[in-house]
Amino acid sequence: MRTSERTFPADFTFGVATSAYQVEGGIENDWAEWERAGRLKEPHARCGRAVDHWSRYEEDYRLATAVGATAFRISLEWARIEPERGRFDEAALEGYRERLLKMKDHGLTPVVTLHHFTHPTWFHRETPWHQPESVEVFRRYSRRCAALLEGLDARVITFNEPMVLLLGGYLQGAIPPGIADGALTMKALENLVRAHVVARREVGETLGRVETGISQNMLAFAPDRWWNPLDRALVRLGGQAYNHAFHEALSTGKLRVNMPGVATARVDIPEARDSAEFVGVNYYSRAHLRFVPRPPFIEFKYRDTQGRGLTDIGWEDWPEGFLQTLRDVKRYGKPVWITENGIDDRSGTRRPQYLHTHLTQVLAARAEGVDVQGYLYWSLLDNFEWLEGWGPRFGLYHVDFDTLERRPTPACDYFRQVATGRKLVAPL
Repeated sequence: MRTSERTFPADFTFGVATSAYQVEGGIENDWAEWERAGRLKEPHARCGRAVDHWSRYEEDYRLATAVGATAFRISLEWARIEPERGRFDEAALEGYRERLLKMKDHGLTPVVTLHHFTHPTWFHRETPWHQPESVEVFRRYSRRCAALLEGLDARVITFNEPMVLLLGGYLQGAIPPGIADGALTMKALENLVRAHVVARREVGETLGRVETGISQNMLAFAPDRWWNPLDRALVRLGGQAYNHAFHEALSTGKLRVNMPGVATARVDIPEARDSAEFVGVNYYSRAHLRFVPRPPFIEFKYRDTQGRGLTDIGWEDWPEGFLQTLRDVKRYGKPVWITENGIDDRSGTRRPQYLHTHLTQVLAARAEGVDVQGYLYWSLLDNFEWLEGWGPRFGLYHVDFDTLERRPTPACDYFRQVATGRKLVAPL
């Protein structure tokens, strides 16, 4: 790597990411119901107070600025804002407005996600995503959210990882709403695309031109058996469906999914064409795909192919796939934002090296002409990690889940050094 490729430009943004349910605490939504039903890997785990970011938000903003962050990604919790269908909680709206204004006061640009997996408890019963009415319900919610962002110069993410929501919630039945139906999955996918379009329109009509997009989880894929043509076919089909179908729908207006025997969609949505100002990428790992002769015909495996050791959540540490992922999204001709990237590192010792190897790939992608404009680390804090409960630790700051004390991990110093110095240096 040439010297010039080891330097981030002055306008490159370093920031951190969170989501409401995982950090705020005190939220009653579909995931809270899921927990009470014992549907987590640890059946007795509860998010509950989370890490009490709702009360400690200014402390957490100071922690973000202490590591050199100039952007802070949050989500707005739909269940707080609209706890009953059609009834919006003004106190919750004012609370989010106050927190966003304080964020700006701390020198942090808001990156605001309207939907990060969770729903009000009424949603799946009354207007689930596989029904067309869901689009109008989300449009109305988005309009109220847009009003919170007046004068903040926020970047807006309509949906976080829509394909994860669909794969887990509609195809596997592993997360809310717990459906396992390929046809309903494709109906829900279409409505999510349409919901993005109407949400973007509401944001634009309220605020003028605002950079709006989605945040898509993107995996590197490899065949589990390099010699097996069915495994190789799964890599092609799975990569297109999982990584690119949603992005391509927002680029071309054509929604295309082709996973024979699992789920298929071929829908033209002209209003979705060119409906994102940026491409949001969440990247963590690589998965090896194996064909199995029973529905859904795909088996995911994480392999430690390079002897680096799997991360503590069991994923492959594969920075090489980050570069390939960034090359792949260059096709959309839009600025790219890394909206999540991070490691479950429960000892706190691996994270600086992880940051170094993955930021190296960001610079390599920029050198190849990929317009990567920002990097948001997942996450500022250890938090409640969905089905995994309280085990994983992705935070730059370690959180004592009993006392809620935040303590810096070694990665804080490394992140600060790169974010403020703009140069990629090797961790000590």
